[in-house]
Amino acid sequence: MKPPIYLDYNATTPVAPEVAAAIRPWLEHDFGNPSSAHVFGRMAAHAVACARGEIAALIGSDTEEVIFTGSATEANNIALLGVARALPHKPHLVVSAVEHPAVMHPALNLRELGWKVTVVPVDRSGRVAVAAIGAALRPDTALVSVMLANNEVGSLQPVAEIAALAHANGSLMHTDAAQAAGKLPLDVGALGVDLLTLAFHKFYGPKGIGALYIRHGTPLKPILFGADQEHGLRPGTENVALIVGAGETARLARERLPQLAIHLAALRDLLHLRLTDAVPGLTLNGHLEQRLPNTLHVSFPGVSGRELLAAVADTVVASVGSACHAHDDAVSGVLAAMGYDAERARGAVRLSVGRDTTAGEIEIAAAALINALGSERH
Repeated sequence: MKPPIYLDYNATTPVAPEVAAAIRPWLEHDFGNPSSAHVFGRMAAHAVACARGEIAALIGSDTEEVIFTGSATEANNIALLGVARALPHKPHLVVSAVEHPAVMHPALNLRELGWKVTVVPVDRSGRVAVAAIGAALRPDTALVSVMLANNEVGSLQPVAEIAALAHANGSLMHTDAAQAAGKLPLDVGALGVDLLTLAFHKFYGPKGIGALYIRHGTPLKPILFGADQEHGLRPGTENVALIVGAGETARLARERLPQLAIHLAALRDLLHLRLTDAVPGLTLNGHLEQRLPNTLHVSFPGVSGRELLAAVADTVVASVGSACHAHDDAVSGVLAAMGYDAERARGAVRLSVGRDTTAGEIEIAAAALINALGSERH
């Protein structure tokens, strides 16, 4: 039996064969601790340094501005809570209403600790207005955190413009780029950010490894304590195998990005066309143009998105929203923030294509969804 067509690449991606091959030696015979002074340790330390260089090249930073973490969630926590510990005299934080829980929950934790947190609303396309961020800034704003690309609807945020306002106010700027990396070009200089989060499993790398870019001079205090690995900001023996995998992931992304983005957008648009032609009342959620090239978030009329996906589960796998909180029929926080009513949110489905998706698979997936929609309505 053939496996179903995978259209959930925003949740996670398969590990690229080149990445798996790069990882394997560091799980087997190249097992040294990078902190050890002998030859095994020096080999491991060199591998970590090379991987760090690849990631810096991907985002246009200096090598020493990249630290490795156990996940993007950990990187986001270090960014928000680390700034809070470094700047307790500026106890105000600004975030958008559509942030991933890995940003929103640390922000709410700071609120419990006495910080003031301003949650800036988004428009119907899921984008925050630059002027709204400007209006939220205060003299005591330590940090603004706005994601680069939304993990559910794919809408892109005007991060560079927001960063310029934040810096003019004397505030720091963080962006969670977990969904953008490997799909869009990233340049921390052009974005103007002080902190940027990466998740490698979102673009054909391994799970359990993330990275945080920290611009030179950014005030940040550790939230974990131990030895001095990763500039003392992420103590613990480095996971060399996954770090090497992250480096190879970054190298492949730089090499393949321009062609991949074109391929993804063509497949996304083909899927949208097939569904729109056959489903009167189908609505696009998110911005028509300013969105990820691989993400199609739509609402099917008169049906539950969850039940629709259950009906096609043998043919197509996708999701109704973020994999981190998509296990019940509650309205997505992102769609609620965008002002969508319960009926539109109920019919929502996130379809995200990937490098290995083919036009033939898109045709099969579209037909399956269209046929199942008719059955569900009856």
